[in-house]
Amino acid sequence: MLSNRIQTLSESLTIAITSLAQQLKREGKDVLGFSAGEPDFDTPQVIKDAAIKAIEGGFTKYTPVDGIPELKEAIVEKLKRDNGLIYTADQVIASNGAKQSLFNLFQATINAGDEVIIPAPYWVTYPELVKYSEGVPVAIETDDTTAFKITPEQLRNAITSRTKMLILTSPSNPTGSVYSREELEALGEVLKGTDILIASDEMYEKLVYEGTKFTATASVSDDMFERTITINGLSKSVAMTGWRFGYCASADRELVKAMKKLQSQSTSNINSITQLAAIKGLDGSADADIEMMRQAFEARCDEATRLFNEIEGLSVIKPKGAFYLFVNHKAIEPDSMAFAKAMLEQAGIAVVPGAGFGTDGYFRFSFATDIETIRKGIERIAEFVKSYR
Repeated sequence: MLSNRIQTLSESLTIAITSLAQQLKREGKDVLGFSAGEPDFDTPQVIKDAAIKAIEGGFTKYTPVDGIPELKEAIVEKLKRDNGLIYTADQVIASNGAKQSLFNLFQATINAGDEVIIPAPYWVTYPELVKYSEGVPVAIETDDTTAFKITPEQLRNAITSRTKMLILTSPSNPTGSVYSREELEALGEVLKGTDILIASDEMYEKLVYEGTKFTATASVSDDMFERTITINGLSKSVAMTGWRFGYCASADRELVKAMKKLQSQSTSNINSITQLAAIKGLDGSADADIEMMRQAFEARCDEATRLFNEIEGLSVIKPKGAFYLFVNHKAIEPDSMAFAKAMLEQAGIAVVPGAGFGTDGYFRFSFATDIETIRKGIERIAEFVKSYR
């Protein structure tokens, strides 16, 4: 009785692994989880205070579908201040996390058979939502040699008459790679003269390391501004995962209007309390908290990268952003599902196999936890690697 469309959809592997690890913990097993894409920090107090004030003030009714005017203005101002992007309120829409933003975007733009280019490794949700929208995911494979970033030549070779969209993620989940302004400009040159859209997922923009400068895709040229739909939110940088706040911005007002229409028939507005709280995450009020978290993540990144590269058979490129390591274990075991399963069963370590991100022979290790747990976990992994097979 299920629809053909729903049967094409797979469960999120990251959520599945995290759930399994939590189940094993409840059963009394000693499991250390490094699979979840969630900061271990609490939401900044200034944001929580705004939410409490909203509740006490009775701000609990329906709101406009695309967000209250104050929230939309905060999004517009954030994009101008941080990214040099000029939008008006009717070019932005707030949704229930970046996942809904992406769902709305794909449903509003993709027709049956349209191709969507997705650099691999990719976030597990991208190809699933494309398939659900009756589109065709087209993966471009990358590896350590290019820091997991596609080249203009690869993009040019992947484009066909059916190409509708390119998805870019910078900083990347799962690799932490960050595209420079020059690299984005070079990709933009390939797209000139086409009608190909870009979905630019910039969720991790605040979490960059070693002096890396984040560049918004839409900011590199007028042409890129017109074709780019920027997806962002506060889940990662401001530790608001459970609040469910995401947003997107597009130069195409008709597209934003279409996404609003879809949202009006699915979820309507996002949580009213979250909207008032999110303003404080956008307007700079939580910047000190964001910097504190960024510095902590960078210290963890440095330590975890060093420890992994000391393990014979494993290697990892130090990421420029986000809070993941994409660890290469091909020299030991090319099958990432088998490797991750054995690691969980034998060492009590939960990571996400690279196959879930479209790239076998790697696993994703989240360092969004305290540094002592990271050290303990990598020590277990080192022992596991010695005894594997």
